[in-house]
Amino acid sequence: MNAKGNMKKRNGKTRVQGFEVVEDACIWMKAGVINFRKCDNDYDCNNCPFDLGMRKAMGMKKGRRKETLSAEGWVDYLKKSHYGATRPCRHALTGRIDAPKICTMNYECYHCPFDQILDEVDLGGELEAPPLSSASGYRVAKGYYYHMGHSWSRFEPGGRARVGLDDFSSKVFGCPRQLLLPPLGEKLNQSQVGWTFKKGSHEAAVLSPVTGVVLAVNHKALEHPEIVTIDPYHEGWLFILEPVMPKKDVKGLYFGRESIRWMEHESSRLLSLMGPEYENLAATGAEPLNDVAGSFPEIGWEVLVEAFLGTGKK
Repeated sequence: MNAKGNMKKRNGKTRVQGFEVVEDACIWMKAGVINFRKCDNDYDCNNCPFDLGMRKAMGMKKGRRKETLSAEGWVDYLKKSHYGATRPCRHALTGRIDAPKICTMNYECYHCPFDQILDEVDLGGELEAPPLSSASGYRVAKGYYYHMGHSWSRFEPGGRARVGLDDFSSKVFGCPRQLLLPPLGEKLNQSQVGWTFKKGSHEAAVLSPVTGVVLAVNHKALEHPEIVTIDPYHEGWLFILEPVMPKKDVKGLYFGRESIRWMEHESSRLLSLMGPEYENLAATGAEPLNDVAGSFPEIGWEVLVEAFLGTGKK
């Protein structure tokens, strides 16, 4: 079974799903500069290749008329849009803030103190508990992306990615006694070792679900590793990344209904390792066992690590 991301298709484009978007028209479309384009970067204009291209084009000749579109002309276009003289903040457009707010920075968010304040709040703020589904008795958080190595990523306002371990891995390996998370500023690469956890004399490495630079770690999880098992998708998150290429990364991740099917497939593989008598549990609807590694030492820690985390000895 191959990993396959699920990104929302819109007019031939794809966008990373992570939070509610109130509107999705590109600001260049809102300004009247172009006839039609949907935003596929959650209004993160500073990191948008299309926006960069349009800004470069402002100093270039336009068609046969040899017109130029200066920065001042772009602002005029914005003022002539259907918003009149008001240009809504991108965080209002994406639903990140409820109150109306006008952009005063011509959508150059990297210069905006308000944008920086929101980012700081996100890094230190509380994570909203996600709605949960069940796949063969394992919890699956809706709106999260899942790596085949049983790590997850949740994309949040501002384009950042929160990362953790899924419920399946917590039940297979039991409660970790120690988490060894990457330091701030370290770059992680998708499908390469991102962090490790220890339990007794055993240690296991986990693959990073996305490529990015570490911005924050969950100190609560470091001090109380048990919350990774108790609440893996909420209080038990591990760290936050600034993704490098999220739209490319999600193509190798499970999302939505496919994540449910994949988790059910993983459950079947686990039951087959546990023995024929446990394969029948799937038909009875019994709840998954906790700490399979500790309850079935005959399977072997390394076997479970290689089979489900993809980082054991080859």
